[in-house]
Amino acid sequence: MNHGRAAGRRARIVGALRAAFPLTVPIALGFLFLGCSYGVLMGVKGFSFMWPMCMSVAIFAGSMEFVTVNLLLSAFNPLAGFLLALMVNARHLFYGLSMLRAFRGLGWKRPYLIYGMCDETFAINSSTRVPGGVDRGWFYLWVTLLNQSYWVAGATIGGLVGSNLPFDTEGLDFVLTALFLVIFLDQWHGAGRTGREAALIGVLASVACLAVFGADGFMVPAMATMLVLFVVLRPRLDVRAGASASADAGDNAGDSADKEGSR
Repeated sequence: MNHGRAAGRRARIVGALRAAFPLTVPIALGFLFLGCSYGVLMGVKGFSFMWPMCMSVAIFAGSMEFVTVNLLLSAFNPLAGFLLALMVNARHLFYGLSMLRAFRGLGWKRPYLIYGMCDETFAINSSTRVPGGVDRGWFYLWVTLLNQSYWVAGATIGGLVGSNLPFDTEGLDFVLTALFLVIFLDQWHGAGRTGREAALIGVLASVACLAVFGADGFMVPAMATMLVLFVVLRPRLDVRAGASASADAGDNAGDSADKEGSR
């Protein structure tokens, strides 16, 4: 009986892995590349590969890990570091709450699922319908664990490479700026009017805080300002987003009707 129970448990674990792994392959490609970039940056800054490896396990927040490089090299200021980490990762508070019901009843898996949640993991676990016959808890766990493993592997490899690069790496610090610039441009081109308004709010808040607080102290005030503005303006932005979605739906319906009529 114990043998049959163990075989059944093993089948559930393997079945969940088979269902989860294909969904994480696109994440692996991005995480390995970005993780390597982060590890290389840590390496050229003089840190052992153990630093990016351990930080990617303990922190597991990509943008904050990049920011932490400069925090480690600057004057000790734990309060500013705490506030910066809180602002950079504040989005986790909002989408994390939406997964509490999904994680209910998962026992020992639940704490790690909460800890290991990132944007990409949330996107998969919240939108994927778990196939029939696949254990839901193990499916969520494999998605979370695989995604973090990709990031840890990339950061570790980058750390090993970065500390032994034979060429000049001046300017590599710009990788984080370039990353956020690409994300911003992708959001700008893919978003409607509401998305662009939100992006402009972020840019203007950052510029204003940069002018007031200077380059060394604008980050925390800028993030706090954006958070307050988005909370205050959320009703207006939600109304515009709903109107834009309705307009798009109407256009799509019109296009479909035209196609049907032309037939």
